[in-house]
Amino acid sequence: MGDGIGRYRGTESRQSRESRLPQWLRRRPKNTDAEDSQREALLLAAAAAGLPLAPAAYPVGYRCSCERVGCPTPARHPVSFAWQTQSTTDPAQIERWAAGRPQANFITATGMVHDVLDVPLEAGRSALARLLELGIEVGPVAESGEDRMLFFTATRGTPEDEDEWWPCELDCHPETMDEHPGLRWHCRGSYVLVPPARLPGELDVSWVRGLEYPLPDPLTLLETLTDACARYAGENGALEQFAWPLRG
Repeated sequence: MGDGIGRYRGTESRQSRESRLPQWLRRRPKNTDAEDSQREALLLAAAAAGLPLAPAAYPVGYRCSCERVGCPTPARHPVSFAWQTQSTTDPAQIERWAAGRPQANFITATGMVHDVLDVPLEAGRSALARLLELGIEVGPVAESGEDRMLFFTATRGTPEDEDEWWPCELDCHPETMDEHPGLRWHCRGSYVLVPPARLPGELDVSWVRGLEYPLPDPLTLLETLTDACARYAGENGALEQFAWPLRG
């Protein structure tokens, strides 16, 4: 081996080993061919369903690949500030990204084709069971780590009366997730990680219900989700105002 690790493992000094520790921590085992193929297939399926994608950061141990000191959302943010214009459903571009960035997560930009209703995991599981029990059409659903569930819906688009709409700018930001115990509506100007994605601590973002389910109108899910979030907040002592637009 070029750095001599194999030849001198038995005589390598402690100081020498410790000097290489940061390099070891940055290394990740390469995905297997099967994992790469499955990852690419899921990304292409998301693009085929109309979800615009862009590359995102990924975990390096408990840190973020962006190497920003104190990154507030490790492995959860795009790699480019131009993610809104960069995001695409072009399969050729996504294949190039997936091949060239084998460790990268991907985000999907919301508010163009789809929105995402983002709720605490416990509330989401309860709401999902209730929605299915009521026979309400539920679209794709993903679990994000140990704390959030993502309900993918059709977007409301741009209504003629802008007073009946609000941008995500007034609702929530992807980087302020921990500040909201209730529902967060990702619409224009926001994004979420799209499965498959890896998070620090060997957590992940994965589909509970896949993209074979059509995107529903978000309003058909809203009442059940907000009721579940209210119960969750009450049970956990988090009675702060949910992330809803304020009317003057």
